[in-house]
Amino acid sequence: MTARLSPDTLPTLPQTVARPGYDRAVCGIGIVHFGPGAFHRAHQAVYTDDALALEGGDWTISAVSLKNPGVRDALVPQDGLYTLVTLDRAIGHRVIGSIREVLCAPEAQSHVLARLAAPATRIVTITVTEKGYCLTAAGELDTTHPDIVHDLAHPETPISVIGYVVAGLRRRRAAGLPPYTVISCDNMTDNGRRLGRATAQYAAALDAGLGAWVRDYVAFPSTMVDSITPATDDALRQRVLDVTGVADAWPIQREAFTQWVIEDRFCNGRPAWDKAGVILTTDVGAFGRAKLRLLNGPHSALAYLGGLAGVETVADAMSTPELAGFLERLMLQDVLPTVTPPAGYDLTVYASQILERFRNPAIRHLLAQIAWDGSQKLPYRLFGVIEDRLAQGLSIARPALVVAGWMHFVRRAAEGAGLTDPLAPTLLDIGGRCDGTRADVGRFLALEVMFAPALATDTRFRDALTDAYARLGDGGRDAVLAAVAAL
Repeated sequence: MTARLSPDTLPTLPQTVARPGYDRAVCGIGIVHFGPGAFHRAHQAVYTDDALALEGGDWTISAVSLKNPGVRDALVPQDGLYTLVTLDRAIGHRVIGSIREVLCAPEAQSHVLARLAAPATRIVTITVTEKGYCLTAAGELDTTHPDIVHDLAHPETPISVIGYVVAGLRRRRAAGLPPYTVISCDNMTDNGRRLGRATAQYAAALDAGLGAWVRDYVAFPSTMVDSITPATDDALRQRVLDVTGVADAWPIQREAFTQWVIEDRFCNGRPAWDKAGVILTTDVGAFGRAKLRLLNGPHSALAYLGGLAGVETVADAMSTPELAGFLERLMLQDVLPTVTPPAGYDLTVYASQILERFRNPAIRHLLAQIAWDGSQKLPYRLFGVIEDRLAQGLSIARPALVVAGWMHFVRRAAEGAGLTDPLAPTLLDIGGRCDGTRADVGRFLALEVMFAPALATDTRFRDALTDAYARLGDGGRDAVLAAVAAL
């Protein structure tokens, strides 16, 4: 029978497999994390593992699943240990030890609440996706959400993440304990402010004094996170078994690059995350804007232009010289000059890192998936670049080609390829009426929910977009590659 990863089998692993560089037995729990999915275990838990190796301390993690017991069932027999596989030109293997406790909240509610109320708990981190915060479109607490309705009626038996956070804070206040810092690690704009506002609203609905205490004393730093983390599959489990000689029920894989930016605002201490590579700053937004324009925008460029050219993945697109050359020119010549660098941060180095990440053959990132929800993504990822360049009287030929690529992508979807987008019915109707002429551009620009009138009516934008649309011809591979090579 194959042995399983555990503290007992840890010493038997090959020397090529890194393992925790600290004594787990003497490091107490100081962090509660809600949502211990793949990204948390590939990201925040790894930074914490590094910080523990550098300075030790009582900063190990109690990982709490709000609904699904799968992570608990996989990791409890392994004492929280799991293997991280880094996907790069050289594949790395490492055992992470920072998770010391794994709980499933519906089956261990009293334990979770006690952990939140414990004096040793000083930080709560969260990765539950945006919908898990129960917010309205305006970013306020959704008091009509079934989970919030339940929790306001039964605050001592919560089911939502905000319900749990406030239940713990309520107990700490009653016991005269300081609050913990609450850190959202989900990709939401201004995530700390939004979480803080919703938490205070929920607390005030229970008790005005509690709401004021949350507003005055609890820190909700904003963050930015980044690292591509493909899903775990049986092939990964087999790879880990072949390399380590032990079975791991739930290993994790990610690219080598990782970034975590946290607003330097804590109310009850923190691990040595800064020494482990975390960027502490007073302006998380500057990093977020850099990522949006330099990473997300070019990702969309590859998705639409590469997709039209019949390319399947980001790495495949970057191995196509015409596409790779266009993308590098777009990033360095068009996008980079529109981004204000965060203090002390070299955006040229960051752009080079992004290009290297895109070339990584070990990451199979599908262009078709990146192309989803284009009507929502492009205005944030690319339109700001276009507007800034227009304001400076500069060419927008390359960014316009990306928008034109999206239009051809929608036109092709209307021919039967299908479309994943909140505006799919409207877009498919527009695409179905397109005939490949310059009139197609006007049909798309009439979509005010996506194209603001000031941009849609700017003759420089319309002319550049019309020219780009024509350059792409029938949207086939030859036409696309010719168009990108020319720019």
